[in-house]
This record gives sequence, C-alpha cells and structure tokens, in this order.
Amino acid sequence: AQACVIDEQGETLMPLSEVQPSMLLKLVTGDRVPVDGEVESGEAWFDEAMLTGEAVPQAKQPGDKVYAGTLVQDGTLRFVARATGSHTTLARIINLVRQAQSSKPDIGRLADRISAVFVPVVVAIALLAGLVWYLVGPQPQLAYTLVIVTTVLIIACPCALGLATPMSVIAGVGRAAELGVLVRDADALQRASEVDTIVFDKTGTLTRGTPQVSDVLVYGDWNRQQVLSAAAQLEQSSNHPLAKAILAAAPDLSDEPTKQFRTIRGKGVSAKVAGRTLLLGNQALLDEQQIDYRAAQQDIDRFAAQGTTPVLLADHRQLLGLIALRDSLRPESTEALQRLHQLGYRLIMLTGDHQKTAQVIAAEAGIDEVIAGVLPEGKAQAIAQLQQQGRKVVMVGDGINDAPALAQADVGIAMGGGSDVAVETAAMTLMRNDLHCVADALAMAGATLRNMRQNLLGAFVYNSLGIPIAAGVLYPFTGLLLSPIVAGAAMALSSITVVSNANRLLRFKPAKR
Repeated sequence: AQACVIDEQGETLMPLSEVQPSMLLKLVTGDRVPVDGEVESGEAWFDEAMLTGEAVPQAKQPGDKVYAGTLVQDGTLRFVARATGSHTTLARIINLVRQAQSSKPDIGRLADRISAVFVPVVVAIALLAGLVWYLVGPQPQLAYTLVIVTTVLIIACPCALGLATPMSVIAGVGRAAELGVLVRDADALQRASEVDTIVFDKTGTLTRGTPQVSDVLVYGDWNRQQVLSAAAQLEQSSNHPLAKAILAAAPDLSDEPTKQFRTIRGKGVSAKVAGRTLLLGNQALLDEQQIDYRAAQQDIDRFAAQGTTPVLLADHRQLLGLIALRDSLRPESTEALQRLHQLGYRLIMLTGDHQKTAQVIAAEAGIDEVIAGVLPEGKAQAIAQLQQQGRKVVMVGDGINDAPALAQADVGIAMGGGSDVAVETAAMTLMRNDLHCVADALAMAGATLRNMRQNLLGAFVYNSLGIPIAAGVLYPFTGLLLSPIVAGAAMALSSITVVSNANRLLRFKPAKR
C-alpha cells in the first residue's frame, strides 16, 4: 500500500509504513485513506460506512477529520497525517476485537466435568459392591464378586453420557445450517440459549444500507416524473454519492446528453438539459445561486427530523422539486422484530447515526431502546455496560465498525452480506440477509440446549436406576441379579435412546409467531 505525500519536491508515492504524523498527503476520487488525519484544503465526499455505519457519505472540508480505510467517493483534498500504523482508528478497532475475543471465558463442557467425577465414583461403587459380595455373598463368593463388578462397570459405561452433548450439537448445528444460520462452535449455542437482550446495528442490518428515494415533492410547473427524470439526467454525469439512488428510482431516461455539466463541491451539480440550466443539490447550492426555496423549507425541516436527506431541483429562476433519500428498513425487519418481542427479548438499536434519525427508524421498526451517535469503540462499551447490568446480550451487525461489539457480546451474529471482519468475529453468521434468521438461530439454540438436558437427564436416570440394580440391591428382597448380558443390552439401549432423541432436532421447525 502506498500514499501520495506532498513535500518540497512535489508529490511522491511513499510506502504506507514510511508515512509519519505531520506529513501532508493528497487524496483524489477513488482513493482509500491511508492514515488518520485532518483536512488542510479542498473538499470531498467520503464513504465512512465501514466505521460509522452511516449510509450517506459525508462531506469533508478543511478542519474535518478523515480516517484510515474510508473511501473518497468524489473530490480532491490535502490532509495532514495525525495517526499512523497501530494508532489509527481502524487499527484500534482490530485491537479491540482481539481483546474482547481473548478475554471471553470458555464455557466448560458439562458432560466432561461430570465424567471426571462419574468414572472414579463408578469404579469405587463397583469395587465396594464386589467387596460386599465377597464378604457376605453366597457361594461361590469369588464368582459372584466378578459378575457384580463386571455388571456394574458395563451398565455404567458412560457411552450415553458421552454422546448426550455431542450428538445434540451435531444435530443442532446441522439443522441451524439448513435454516440459514452458520454456527461457529457449540459454546455459541449454549450462550445463545441464555440471552435476554438483542442489540441491532442500524445501517445494513435493520435497514438496507443504501439510500433510496422515499419521496418526491413538486413546487413548480413540473410533475413527479419530470422532476425525477431531470434529476437522473443530471446525475448520469455525476460522481455524487446519491446519484445511484436517484438513477434507480427514475423512469426511462432520454438519450439527450447533458451539456455544461459541472460539480459544485459540497453543494451539488448543475448542467444544461434540453436547453434549460438545472441545479440539483442542497440548500447551500440554492443560496449561492440566490434561488428562493422558502416554499420547501417546512418540508426540508420535516425530512431532516426524520433522518432523510433532501435534494433540491431548480432552474435559474425557481425551485422545481424536492427528492428525499432515505436508508429504508429491510422488508422483513418489522415483522421479525415483532416476532422477537413476542418471544420476550428486549430489543435495542445501536448506531453511529444522529439521535433523531435513529429514533425515527426505531419507532418504525418497534425497537425498545436506542443508543445513538456512538463510534466503534463506544459500541463495545455499550455492550459491556449492558452485561454489567446482568443482561445476556446478542449483537447483530454487518460492518467493520460492529466487530468490537460482536466480539464483546455474549453472542455475535453477523449478516451474511456483511464485511469479512464482522463474519470472522461473530459466533454465528446468517447465510441470508433476513432478520427472521436471528429468531430462528435463537430458537434453534434453545431447542439444542433442551435436547442436551434431556439426553443428560436420561443418562443420569438410567445410571441412577441401573447401577444399584447391577450392584445387587434387589437380590436380598427378590433374588434378582442382573446378568452382564442384560447390562450390555441396557447400555446399548441407552445410547440408542440418546442418539434418537438428538435426531429429533433434525426435524425442528421454529415457530414463526
């Protein structure tokens, strides 16, 4: 990786490892920021979704901060390096992920802990039973002693106990994969079965992650279709971050090319379409051209309060229309969240967006609580605070900015279409971008743990009844003495029972309501 450094000799490409704080660097459209810094001159639009989760790219002007790893979508600027190498925001995120993963305690295997005690206890019981039969048993005492010791050891063979957990895990993980949930390890299933709080990232998780046209308002003599078509004609020649959304929403475009196209940094674009000069951009653009947009001021304020980005279309005389762009909810989000509510989970939205934007989305989706305006470091801290309150937390996210929180949470769930860092950090990955998979994953975890407990309980009941009978406790009352052959059959039957019970998970269907 290289960076364009500006010095007394001009512009020089330098290896990233040699960039030092206070150096002056240049960025142009399409560049990825090499180090953290502060803008000295110029203007540009930056895609910072990987760090902030904000879908709408941000305009940067002199004095603003830029971050390593973010992308220049449009513009050119010079900035002063402030943090390099392991001191950049991106490097700190990676370090946070490592810390969270290394500090998380491993959940011990219940069956292993039991077996560590069970085996020596059974051996002791077998020896004690053999001793009793040798001392007070009928003739021939040695023969009876050997039969009793053998029968106890056979019937107490911890096959069912050893199969109880792994068979449930194998079946549960396999069924989860069929439901679209990739489980990294068995511990994730156990932790997921105990959670009571689900934290969602907003952008790309609850929402689509890309702006879309939500409203088109007209103020002049044009209709909705004409406003959209004209805006799309302008954006055809633009690198503006919102151009794709407008082009996607526009009807068929005419083949007539735009003329005199120019980008007005941080404000919008202008061009001549069908012999008419049009402007498309923000309020600052219309202020600069002295165009009256008071008729739209109330609508602009309303959209701003909803977290929607308004783009204004005008000619050289008057305002023609307003196009509202918004990162909308995924189609299934509301229904999936209602389903999780009905299951008793507390739902929280965690986002780097402004509070107003987050509140509007939360109200629409049916979220209980909003934690807004947090950076990646803050997301992990927010999860830790919930855990300190005694909550068991699932974090659902998709971006690099979510990685520390995914690692910090009791269970991290990554959206399948998310970044590689998020997928690698999370304990579970959704193989399709559908929030119903979150409910399916938690239901599958609960079913798997219930199945484990059933298997363990069955193994305990079998041993609790089988060992005393094998030791001969019924002999003084009924003359019944268990044969080693029968004990072997009982031991095999207990294993078959455990395996059969685990296989029931392969037919498990999560309740949709």
